[in-house]
Amino acid sequence: MPSHTLTPEQVALYHEQGYLIVRGFCTGPEVARLYATAINDGAMQKNALDLNDQTGKKTKLSLWFTPGNDVFGYLTRSQRMISAVQQLLGDRAPVCHFHSKLMQKEPRVGGAWEWHQDYGYWYKNQFMFPDELISVMIALTPANKGNGCLQVIKNSHKIGRVNHGFAGEQVGADMQMVNNALKTMELVYSELDPGDALFFHSNLLHRSEANLSEHPRWSVISCYSLQSNLAYNETSTSWKTPVDIVPDEAILNWEAASLSHADFLKKENDPALKDTGWEREVNH
Repeated sequence: MPSHTLTPEQVALYHEQGYLIVRGFCTGPEVARLYATAINDGAMQKNALDLNDQTGKKTKLSLWFTPGNDVFGYLTRSQRMISAVQQLLGDRAPVCHFHSKLMQKEPRVGGAWEWHQDYGYWYKNQFMFPDELISVMIALTPANKGNGCLQVIKNSHKIGRVNHGFAGEQVGADMQMVNNALKTMELVYSELDPGDALFFHSNLLHRSEANLSEHPRWSVISCYSLQSNLAYNETSTSWKTPVDIVPDEAILNWEAASLSHADFLKKENDPALKDTGWEREVNH
């Protein structure tokens, strides 16, 4: 079973470059169970959102707020996960789960994600402290250049929040600042094997290209905040509720449960999408 504790060197690396890759964070059997649930759970598929990139290609995701008694809830609430997040965010307050999302990039059709910072989205939720927000991506399938793995600009979290506007139905970063960052800092392709984890700061600039390969790229991303990080424009309550931690063994040992009762995000309820005019396009 993977260790619960990051080394001091790993913590320092995260703060220096804005991201950290931990190989083998989840075991093969754990990934197999997560992926099987992602493929087969009817509630997950029913609540998937299609968002268009600038070319009209669709990227699909399912997003929920409260981690439940299901395999994805066990992952996001696991001792292993919360221990690592607490180390990276600090011990000023307990760790809370903001939301998780299943990213589904199918072969040949999976759309791109434009350059953005997560805080470019979450600024609208009026979180006060971006340093107390983090995302953790767990690869469920291989992620590489060929199928549109995540690209990050190393050290770009040090820029602070940049302006964001809409690119298709996504929130995209000011491309002048992105181009400046690309001239100044290193572009890194975050290639992951199934079970690898990518921890990244809410102000890290990142993107992914469309999946034009013959292979799927699926991942789950869980986003966390410290309870001390107030959000003045967020209607869910998960972000201010300390995580109810479960043993790592829960992922494999506890009884399977459906996500049918999960509080999935509906597209019409996303404050970031209310201004895009997508409803008019869909209805006409």
